[in-house]
Amino acid sequence: MIDLSDLTAVKSALRAQRIETPSWAFANSGTRFKVFPQAGVPRTPEEKIADAATVHRFTGAAPSVALHIPWDRVADFGALTRYARDLGVEVGAINTNVFQDEDYKLGSVTNPDAGVRRKATDHLLEAISIMDATGSRDLKLWFSDGLNYPGQDDLRDRQDRLAEALREAYARLGGDQRILLEYKLFEPAFYATDIPDWGTAYAHCLELGERATVCIDTGHHAPGTNIEFIVAFLLRAGKLGAFDFNSRFYADDDLMAGAADPFQLFRIMYEIVRGGALDPAYGIKFMLDQCHNIEAKIPAIIRSVMNVQEATAKALLVDRDALRAAQREGRVLESNAILMDAYNTDVRPILADLRTEAGLDPDPIAAYRRSGYQEKIVAERVGGDQAGWGA
Repeated sequence: MIDLSDLTAVKSALRAQRIETPSWAFANSGTRFKVFPQAGVPRTPEEKIADAATVHRFTGAAPSVALHIPWDRVADFGALTRYARDLGVEVGAINTNVFQDEDYKLGSVTNPDAGVRRKATDHLLEAISIMDATGSRDLKLWFSDGLNYPGQDDLRDRQDRLAEALREAYARLGGDQRILLEYKLFEPAFYATDIPDWGTAYAHCLELGERATVCIDTGHHAPGTNIEFIVAFLLRAGKLGAFDFNSRFYADDDLMAGAADPFQLFRIMYEIVRGGALDPAYGIKFMLDQCHNIEAKIPAIIRSVMNVQEATAKALLVDRDALRAAQREGRVLESNAILMDAYNTDVRPILADLRTEAGLDPDPIAAYRRSGYQEKIVAERVGGDQAGWGA
Protein backbone atom coordinates (compact mmCIF):
# COMPACT_ATOMS: atom_id res chain seq x y z
CA MET A 1 0.00 0.00 0.00
CA ILE A 2 1.12 3.56 -0.69
CA ASP A 3 1.84 5.78 2.32
CA LEU A 4 -0.32 8.89 1.89
CA SER A 5 0.54 10.46 5.24
CA ASP A 6 2.87 13.09 3.79
CA LEU A 7 1.97 14.41 0.35
CA THR A 8 3.93 17.66 0.54
CA ALA A 9 6.36 16.81 -2.27
CA VAL A 10 3.64 15.28 -4.45
CA LYS A 11 1.39 18.30 -4.10
CA SER A 12 4.27 20.68 -4.73
CA ALA A 13 5.08 18.93 -8.02
CA LEU A 14 1.43 18.85 -9.08
CA ARG A 15 1.00 22.50 -8.18
CA ALA A 16 3.78 23.42 -10.62
CA GLN A 17 2.54 21.22 -13.48
CA ARG A 18 1.61 23.04 -16.69
CA ILE A 19 -0.45 21.63 -19.57
CA GLU A 20 -0.92 23.59 -22.80
CA THR A 21 -4.22 23.53 -24.65
CA PRO A 22 -4.51 23.76 -28.46
CA SER A 23 -6.62 26.44 -30.11
CA TRP A 24 -7.89 24.01 -32.75
CA ALA A 25 -9.40 21.69 -30.14
CA PHE A 26 -12.12 24.27 -29.52
CA ALA A 27 -13.04 24.46 -33.21
CA ASN A 28 -15.26 22.22 -35.30
CA SER A 29 -13.71 18.94 -36.34
CA GLY A 30 -14.74 15.51 -37.53
CA THR A 31 -13.66 12.44 -39.40
CA ARG A 32 -12.42 12.22 -42.96
CA PHE A 33 -16.08 11.66 -43.86
CA LYS A 34 -17.83 14.44 -41.99
CA VAL A 35 -17.18 17.52 -39.86
CA PHE A 36 -19.76 17.80 -37.10
CA PRO A 37 -20.56 21.40 -36.15
CA GLN A 38 -21.39 22.31 -32.55
CA ALA A 39 -23.22 25.34 -31.22
CA GLY A 40 -21.02 27.92 -29.51
CA VAL A 41 -17.84 27.00 -31.35
CA PRO A 42 -15.37 29.92 -31.68
CA ARG A 43 -15.43 32.07 -34.79
CA THR A 44 -12.16 33.93 -34.17
CA PRO A 45 -8.76 33.31 -32.59
CA GLU A 46 -9.87 35.55 -29.72
CA GLU A 47 -12.84 33.31 -28.98
CA LYS A 48 -10.59 30.24 -29.05
CA ILE A 49 -8.33 31.93 -26.52
CA ALA A 50 -11.33 32.79 -24.37
CA ASP A 51 -12.27 29.11 -24.29
CA ALA A 52 -8.70 28.13 -23.43
CA ALA A 53 -8.69 30.68 -20.62
CA THR A 54 -11.90 29.12 -19.34
CA VAL A 55 -10.20 25.72 -19.14
CA HIS A 56 -7.40 27.31 -17.13
CA ARG A 57 -9.88 29.10 -14.87
CA PHE A 58 -11.42 25.79 -13.79
CA THR A 59 -8.28 23.63 -13.71
CA GLY A 60 -5.55 26.07 -12.70
CA ALA A 61 -3.11 23.96 -14.73
CA ALA A 62 -3.46 25.17 -18.34
CA PRO A 63 -1.98 28.69 -18.53
CA SER A 64 -1.00 28.68 -22.21
CA VAL A 65 -2.67 28.05 -25.55
CA ALA A 66 -0.95 26.90 -28.74
CA LEU A 67 -1.78 28.65 -32.01
CA HIS A 68 -2.03 27.13 -35.48
CA ILE A 69 -1.09 29.22 -38.51
CA PRO A 70 -2.87 30.13 -40.77
CA TRP A 71 -5.96 29.06 -38.82
CA ASP A 72 -5.15 31.60 -36.09
CA ARG A 73 -3.60 34.32 -38.20
CA VAL A 74 -4.53 37.88 -37.18
CA ALA A 75 -3.41 41.32 -38.29
CA ASP A 76 -1.82 42.18 -34.95
CA PHE A 77 -0.27 39.34 -32.95
CA GLY A 78 0.90 41.77 -30.30
CA ALA A 79 -2.70 42.71 -29.63
CA LEU A 80 -3.71 39.03 -29.59
CA THR A 81 -0.99 38.33 -27.04
CA ARG A 82 -2.20 41.16 -24.82
CA TYR A 83 -5.75 39.90 -25.15
CA ALA A 84 -4.63 36.46 -23.97
CA ARG A 85 -2.75 37.90 -21.02
CA ASP A 86 -5.76 39.96 -19.99
CA LEU A 87 -7.63 36.65 -19.75
CA GLY A 88 -4.88 35.05 -17.68
CA VAL A 89 -3.15 32.90 -20.30
CA GLU A 90 -0.10 33.11 -22.56
CA VAL A 91 0.43 32.27 -26.22
CA GLY A 92 2.27 28.96 -26.39
CA ALA A 93 3.73 26.99 -29.27
CA ILE A 94 3.26 28.22 -32.82
CA ASN A 95 2.18 25.35 -35.07
CA THR A 96 2.74 25.49 -38.81
CA ASN A 97 0.46 24.22 -41.57
CA VAL A 98 2.11 22.96 -44.73
CA PHE A 99 -0.45 20.31 -45.57
CA GLN A 100 -3.68 22.00 -46.70
CA ASP A 101 -2.73 24.09 -49.72
CA GLU A 102 -3.21 22.64 -53.19
CA ASP A 103 0.50 23.15 -53.81
CA TYR A 104 1.34 20.57 -51.16
CA LYS A 105 -0.27 17.63 -52.94
CA LEU A 106 3.17 16.06 -53.50
CA GLY A 107 4.72 17.42 -50.34
CA SER A 108 5.83 20.72 -48.87
CA VAL A 109 9.49 21.08 -47.86
CA THR A 110 10.30 17.77 -49.59
CA ASN A 111 8.31 18.52 -52.75
CA PRO A 112 10.26 17.92 -56.00
CA ASP A 113 9.25 21.43 -57.12
CA ALA A 114 11.68 24.04 -55.80
CA GLY A 115 9.00 26.74 -55.90
CA VAL A 116 6.70 24.76 -53.63
CA ARG A 117 9.59 24.06 -51.26
CA ARG A 118 10.33 27.79 -51.14
CA LYS A 119 6.71 28.57 -50.31
CA ALA A 120 6.66 25.99 -47.50
CA THR A 121 9.96 27.15 -46.01
CA ASP A 122 8.80 30.76 -46.11
CA HIS A 123 5.80 29.68 -44.05
CA LEU A 124 8.13 28.25 -41.43
CA LEU A 125 9.98 31.55 -41.33
CA GLU A 126 6.69 33.42 -41.03
CA ALA A 127 5.83 31.30 -38.01
CA ILE A 128 9.09 32.32 -36.34
CA SER A 129 8.19 35.96 -36.93
CA ILE A 130 4.90 35.26 -35.17
CA MET A 131 6.91 33.75 -32.32
CA ASP A 132 8.83 37.02 -32.12
CA ALA A 133 5.58 38.97 -31.90
CA THR A 134 3.92 36.75 -29.31
CA GLY A 135 6.91 35.86 -27.15
CA SER A 136 6.49 32.19 -27.98
CA ARG A 137 9.49 29.94 -27.45
CA ASP A 138 8.39 26.95 -29.49
CA LEU A 139 8.05 26.31 -33.21
CA LYS A 140 6.10 23.08 -33.68
CA LEU A 141 6.75 21.37 -37.01
CA TRP A 142 4.78 18.47 -38.42
CA PHE A 143 5.02 17.51 -42.07
CA SER A 144 2.49 15.35 -43.89
CA ASP A 145 5.09 14.88 -46.62
CA GLY A 146 5.51 11.39 -48.00
CA LEU A 147 4.87 9.00 -50.86
CA ASN A 148 2.03 6.71 -51.83
CA TYR A 149 3.93 4.62 -54.40
CA PRO A 150 7.39 3.13 -54.81
CA GLY A 151 9.35 5.18 -57.30
CA GLN A 152 7.12 8.23 -56.92
CA ASP A 153 10.12 10.26 -55.75
CA ASP A 154 13.64 9.68 -54.49
CA LEU A 155 13.66 8.79 -50.79
CA ARG A 156 17.13 10.18 -50.09
CA ASP A 157 16.58 13.38 -52.05
CA ARG A 158 13.52 14.06 -49.92
CA GLN A 159 15.58 13.72 -46.74
CA ASP A 160 18.10 16.19 -48.17
CA ARG A 161 15.33 18.67 -48.98
CA LEU A 162 13.85 18.25 -45.50
CA ALA A 163 17.23 18.87 -43.88
CA GLU A 164 17.75 21.99 -45.97
CA ALA A 165 14.42 23.52 -44.90
CA LEU A 166 15.02 22.63 -41.27
CA ARG A 167 18.47 24.23 -41.37
CA GLU A 168 17.05 27.47 -42.74
CA ALA A 169 14.35 27.58 -40.08
CA TYR A 170 16.83 26.73 -37.34
CA ALA A 171 19.16 29.51 -38.44
CA ARG A 172 16.29 32.00 -38.17
CA LEU A 173 15.56 31.18 -34.51
CA GLY A 174 16.37 33.86 -31.99
CA GLY A 175 16.86 34.11 -28.25
CA ASP A 176 15.70 30.97 -26.49
CA GLN A 177 13.47 29.85 -29.36
CA ARG A 178 13.60 26.21 -30.41
CA ILE A 179 12.16 23.69 -32.86
CA LEU A 180 9.86 20.89 -31.73
CA LEU A 181 9.96 18.27 -34.49
CA GLU A 182 7.00 15.90 -34.62
CA TYR A 183 6.76 12.58 -36.40
CA LYS A 184 3.92 10.36 -37.60
CA LEU A 185 3.91 6.73 -38.66
CA PHE A 186 1.57 7.16 -41.61
CA GLU A 187 -1.27 9.24 -43.06
CA PRO A 188 -1.78 10.87 -45.42
CA ALA A 189 1.22 9.15 -47.04
CA PHE A 190 0.92 5.37 -47.02
CA TYR A 191 4.06 4.00 -48.72
CA ALA A 192 6.67 6.19 -47.02
CA THR A 193 6.40 9.15 -44.68
CA ASP A 194 9.37 11.52 -44.63
CA ILE A 195 9.42 11.73 -40.80
CA PRO A 196 7.76 8.45 -39.81
CA ASP A 197 9.23 7.83 -36.37
CA TRP A 198 11.12 9.22 -33.39
CA GLY A 199 14.45 7.99 -34.73
CA THR A 200 14.17 10.03 -37.91
CA ALA A 201 13.12 13.11 -35.96
CA TYR A 202 15.94 12.54 -33.47
CA ALA A 203 18.53 12.23 -36.24
CA HIS A 204 17.45 15.52 -37.82
CA CYS A 205 17.46 17.24 -34.42
CA LEU A 206 20.97 16.00 -33.71
CA GLU A 207 22.10 17.41 -37.03
CA LEU A 208 20.46 20.77 -36.35
CA GLY A 209 21.79 21.44 -32.84
CA GLU A 210 20.82 21.79 -29.21
CA ARG A 211 17.75 23.96 -29.87
CA ALA A 212 16.04 21.26 -31.92
CA THR A 213 14.12 18.64 -29.95
CA VAL A 214 11.63 15.86 -30.61
CA CYS A 215 7.89 16.13 -29.99
CA ILE A 216 6.15 12.85 -29.12
CA ASP A 217 2.53 12.62 -30.22
CA THR A 218 1.15 9.68 -28.27
CA GLY A 219 -1.13 8.70 -31.16
CA HIS A 220 1.58 8.56 -33.82
CA HIS A 221 2.90 5.04 -33.30
CA ALA A 222 2.30 1.51 -34.47
CA PRO A 223 0.07 -0.59 -32.18
CA GLY A 224 2.11 -2.04 -29.33
CA THR A 225 4.89 0.54 -29.49
CA ASN A 226 6.52 1.10 -26.10
CA ILE A 227 6.22 4.87 -25.93
CA GLU A 228 7.73 5.14 -22.45
CA PHE A 229 10.93 3.61 -23.85
CA ILE A 230 11.07 6.42 -26.39
CA VAL A 231 10.53 8.91 -23.56
CA ALA A 232 13.35 7.38 -21.52
CA PHE A 233 15.73 7.32 -24.48
CA LEU A 234 15.09 10.92 -25.53
CA LEU A 235 15.34 12.17 -21.94
CA ARG A 236 18.67 10.41 -21.60
CA ALA A 237 19.83 12.08 -24.81
CA GLY A 238 18.47 15.51 -23.81
CA LYS A 239 16.33 15.61 -26.92
CA LEU A 240 12.75 15.39 -25.64
CA GLY A 241 11.13 18.77 -26.09
CA ALA A 242 7.38 18.23 -26.06
CA PHE A 243 4.37 15.95 -25.96
CA ASP A 244 1.16 16.05 -27.92
CA PHE A 245 -1.13 14.16 -25.57
CA ASN A 246 -4.16 12.34 -26.88
CA SER A 247 -5.49 8.80 -26.82
CA ARG A 248 -6.18 6.29 -29.51
CA PHE A 249 -7.57 2.82 -30.01
CA TYR A 250 -5.96 2.14 -33.38
CA ALA A 251 -4.25 5.06 -35.08
CA ASP A 252 -4.23 8.83 -34.69
CA ASP A 253 -7.67 9.04 -33.11
CA ASP A 254 -7.01 12.21 -31.07
CA LEU A 255 -9.33 11.17 -28.25
CA MET A 256 -9.16 12.62 -24.75
CA ALA A 257 -5.79 11.96 -23.12
CA GLY A 258 -5.91 8.83 -21.00
CA ALA A 259 -9.28 7.73 -22.37
CA ALA A 260 -8.20 4.57 -24.20
CA ASP A 261 -5.16 3.50 -22.17
CA PRO A 262 -4.73 5.37 -18.87
CA PHE A 263 -2.06 2.85 -17.82
CA GLN A 264 0.09 3.89 -20.78
CA LEU A 265 -0.25 7.54 -19.79
CA PHE A 266 0.82 6.62 -16.25
CA ARG A 267 3.87 4.73 -17.56
CA ILE A 268 4.85 7.71 -19.69
CA MET A 269 4.49 10.12 -16.80
CA TYR A 270 6.50 7.83 -14.55
CA GLU A 271 9.45 8.10 -16.96
CA ILE A 272 9.02 11.87 -16.89
CA VAL A 273 9.07 11.90 -13.08
CA ARG A 274 11.94 9.41 -12.93
CA GLY A 275 13.93 11.58 -15.36
CA GLY A 276 13.37 14.74 -13.31
CA ALA A 277 11.57 16.33 -16.25
CA LEU A 278 8.21 17.25 -14.73
CA ASP A 279 9.33 20.67 -13.46
CA PRO A 280 8.46 23.38 -16.03
CA ALA A 281 12.03 24.63 -15.70
CA TYR A 282 13.20 21.44 -17.44
CA GLY A 283 11.58 22.76 -20.59
CA ILE A 284 9.25 20.01 -21.79
CA LYS A 285 6.05 21.31 -23.33
CA PHE A 286 3.11 19.15 -22.28
CA MET A 287 0.37 19.91 -24.77
CA LEU A 288 -2.96 18.35 -25.65
CA ASP A 289 -3.53 17.62 -29.35
CA GLN A 290 -7.12 16.49 -29.65
CA CYS A 291 -10.18 16.87 -31.85
CA HIS A 292 -13.51 16.44 -30.10
CA ASN A 293 -16.02 15.40 -32.70
CA ILE A 294 -18.99 13.99 -30.78
CA GLU A 295 -18.42 15.30 -27.26
CA ALA A 296 -18.63 18.88 -25.98
CA LYS A 297 -15.27 20.52 -26.52
CA ILE A 298 -14.49 22.52 -23.39
CA PRO A 299 -15.50 19.78 -20.92
CA ALA A 300 -13.45 17.29 -22.96
CA ILE A 301 -10.38 19.50 -22.66
CA ILE A 302 -10.98 19.97 -18.93
CA ARG A 303 -11.31 16.20 -18.54
CA SER A 304 -8.07 15.67 -20.47
CA VAL A 305 -6.19 18.06 -18.19
CA MET A 306 -7.59 16.16 -15.20
CA ASN A 307 -6.57 12.81 -16.72
CA VAL A 308 -2.99 13.99 -17.21
CA GLN A 309 -2.95 15.29 -13.64
CA GLU A 310 -4.20 11.95 -12.31
CA ALA A 311 -1.59 9.99 -14.25
CA THR A 312 1.08 12.36 -12.98
CA ALA A 313 -0.09 12.09 -9.37
CA LYS A 314 0.11 8.30 -9.57
CA ALA A 315 3.58 8.50 -11.10
CA LEU A 316 4.69 10.74 -8.23
CA LEU A 317 3.48 8.14 -5.72
CA VAL A 318 5.78 5.38 -7.00
CA ASP A 319 8.22 4.39 -4.22
CA ARG A 320 11.29 4.87 -6.35
CA ASP A 321 13.78 3.77 -3.70
CA ALA A 322 11.92 0.51 -3.13
CA LEU A 323 11.51 0.03 -6.87
CA ARG A 324 15.20 0.59 -7.53
CA ALA A 325 16.18 -1.87 -4.80
CA ALA A 326 13.82 -4.53 -6.13
CA GLN A 327 15.05 -3.98 -9.69
CA ARG A 328 18.72 -4.30 -8.70
CA GLU A 329 18.03 -7.51 -6.83
CA GLY A 330 16.08 -8.97 -9.73
CA ARG A 331 12.81 -9.29 -7.80
CA VAL A 332 10.59 -9.20 -10.87
CA LEU A 333 7.15 -9.59 -9.31
CA GLU A 334 7.88 -7.18 -6.50
CA SER A 335 9.16 -4.55 -8.93
CA ASN A 336 5.96 -4.77 -10.93
CA ALA A 337 3.85 -4.73 -7.76
CA ILE A 338 5.49 -1.51 -6.56
CA LEU A 339 4.59 0.18 -9.82
CA MET A 340 1.05 -1.22 -9.75
CA ASP A 341 0.50 -0.10 -6.16
CA ALA A 342 0.95 3.49 -7.28
CA TYR A 343 -1.18 3.06 -10.39
CA ASN A 344 -4.03 1.48 -8.42
CA THR A 345 -4.11 4.31 -5.86
CA ASP A 346 -7.14 6.59 -6.09
CA VAL A 347 -5.53 10.03 -6.43
CA ARG A 348 -8.73 11.96 -7.01
CA PRO A 349 -8.99 13.05 -3.35
CA ILE A 350 -5.42 14.36 -3.51
CA LEU A 351 -6.21 16.46 -6.56
CA ALA A 352 -9.49 17.64 -5.08
CA ASP A 353 -7.61 18.85 -1.99
CA LEU A 354 -5.01 20.52 -4.18
CA ARG A 355 -7.68 22.43 -6.10
CA THR A 356 -9.44 23.47 -2.91
CA GLU A 357 -6.16 24.76 -1.51
CA ALA A 358 -5.73 26.80 -4.69
CA GLY A 359 -9.20 28.32 -4.38
CA LEU A 360 -10.63 26.19 -7.18
CA ASP A 361 -13.66 23.96 -7.21
CA PRO A 362 -12.55 20.38 -6.43
CA ASP A 363 -14.66 19.15 -9.37
CA PRO A 364 -13.77 21.26 -12.45
CA ILE A 365 -16.32 19.57 -14.72
CA ALA A 366 -19.20 20.19 -12.34
CA ALA A 367 -18.01 23.75 -11.77
CA TYR A 368 -17.93 24.39 -15.52
CA ARG A 369 -21.45 23.06 -15.95
CA ARG A 370 -22.71 25.32 -13.16
CA SER A 371 -20.89 28.36 -14.53
CA GLY A 372 -23.25 28.95 -17.44
CA TYR A 373 -20.31 29.53 -19.80
CA GLN A 374 -21.54 26.92 -22.29
CA GLU A 375 -25.00 28.48 -22.47
CA LYS A 376 -23.41 31.93 -22.78
CA ILE A 377 -21.25 31.08 -25.79
CA VAL A 378 -24.09 29.22 -27.50
CA ALA A 379 -26.28 32.31 -27.16
CA GLU A 380 -23.61 34.84 -28.13
CA ARG A 381 -21.72 33.10 -30.93
CA VAL A 382 -24.36 33.39 -33.57
CA GLY A 383 -23.50 34.46 -37.09
CA GLY A 384 -20.11 34.62 -38.70
CA ASP A 385 -18.07 31.57 -39.63
CA GLN A 386 -17.30 28.89 -37.09
CA ALA A 387 -13.66 27.91 -36.86
CA GLY A 388 -12.76 24.44 -38.05
CA TRP A 389 -10.44 22.47 -40.25
CA GLY A 390 -9.24 24.78 -42.96
CA ALA A 391 -10.68 27.87 -41.26
